[in-house]
Amino acid sequence: MPRLPALLACCGLFVACAVAPTATTDSTSPATAAYPSTYAPLPSRPVYISGAEILVGDGTRLSGGAILLRDGRIEAIGQALAPPADALRIDGRGKWLTPGIIDNHSHLGVYPTPQVTAHSDGNEMTSPNTAEVWAEHAIWPQDPGFDTARAGGVTTLQVLPGSANLFGGRTVTLRNVPARTAQAMKFPGAPHGLKMACGENPKRVYGGRGAFPMTRMGDVAGYRAGFNKAVDYRDKLRAWEDGKGGQRPARDLQLETLVGVLEGEILVHHHCYRADEMAQVLDVAREFDYRVTSFHHATEAYKIADLLATEDVCASIWADWWGFKLEAWDGIRENAALLHAAGACIVIHSDSDTGIQRLPQEAAKALASARAMGLELDEAEAIRWLTANPARTLGVADQVGTLAPGKRADVVLWDGNPFSVYTRAEQVYIDGALVFDRNDPARQPRSDFMLGILETARVQPGVQPGVQP
Repeated sequence: MPRLPALLACCGLFVACAVAPTATTDSTSPATAAYPSTYAPLPSRPVYISGAEILVGDGTRLSGGAILLRDGRIEAIGQALAPPADALRIDGRGKWLTPGIIDNHSHLGVYPTPQVTAHSDGNEMTSPNTAEVWAEHAIWPQDPGFDTARAGGVTTLQVLPGSANLFGGRTVTLRNVPARTAQAMKFPGAPHGLKMACGENPKRVYGGRGAFPMTRMGDVAGYRAGFNKAVDYRDKLRAWEDGKGGQRPARDLQLETLVGVLEGEILVHHHCYRADEMAQVLDVAREFDYRVTSFHHATEAYKIADLLATEDVCASIWADWWGFKLEAWDGIRENAALLHAAGACIVIHSDSDTGIQRLPQEAAKALASARAMGLELDEAEAIRWLTANPARTLGVADQVGTLAPGKRADVVLWDGNPFSVYTRAEQVYIDGALVFDRNDPARQPRSDFMLGILETARVQPGVQPGVQP
């Protein structure tokens, strides 16, 4: 492992931060070429874990199964799997093993801890359409939230802009590894998303200023106006590319993002609570021929569960958050259960720097409500809400979300049933590298920001962290 000394020096810890290699890309897009992922998997060794209760992520389980991780990938998984001589053997008896947890709605890095105005970089509240901004350009890799999320088993997360605007900007999917730059965390090949929002938030932010939009009518008019301009921009660009006359339109970063949606290259993640508004958004999508990948929060998704199933749109939800504003008033604990019964896609998300640390417990609440309704659901099915389904909404299901040979070796070994409040992640692997070990302090990385606070407290015991002496 020739890179290991440099990696260790990078973070001052045994668990190293990702180092940026020379960036390579075969894309001709100016934006993609300018901001490529520089993520490189951390060094790893072959690992063989046996005897655990394995939740594969596709609805099946292997009791007492085994898994082999090698060169950053899952090499094999099964119940009759012999350990290779060169692998580190881990006894998983009495423990559970799952794919890495994926949170498809996070603001880590753009609303980091400590939560102060200086760190508030998630909402560009200067226009109802800020499709030109990118969340990755505001991510602070030193956010301690990444470390606590990793300790909760989260290996991949989508960071979104906030929900003040009709078009909030591009999202980014990250590998949850210690790193010095956002590019070194950026999931290679993952498509961008576009954060959109409807309902009370844009109305409050702009209507409160006496500006547009002031009503839900304005919300929909704003979507239509934005995509209408994007269609015109796309058509002029195509005409120029096809040699059909005219000049190349001046590059417009806002419209470039919206054209990416129209072309199916950028996935739409739409913040929306009310069922009627979700149906309206789907009408807008039909008018302009684009797809909504997922509605987020969606407290009333159960009211249109059949429509979401038919349209193949995921509902990214909490288990039981409700009532904190009027559009969230009709939330019910059976939301996930009713969506499941209708055959719709369910994702349990966090939208919280603390909730991301215990997503399996959030899913457990939804599972309990489903069982109380009489649905025959078990942990093997429910784990999909945290792994396979969010991977699908991020466009990375071919790489993560389920345990299958050839996929990235993102694995969590739990000290018990992950849906129990008493269970904690014991070991977390990302691309086969052990990035967290609850029993080994050397495998519990802390950001430089936290190390700095601790050092100040040690040298000057009377000085409170963050307070000038």
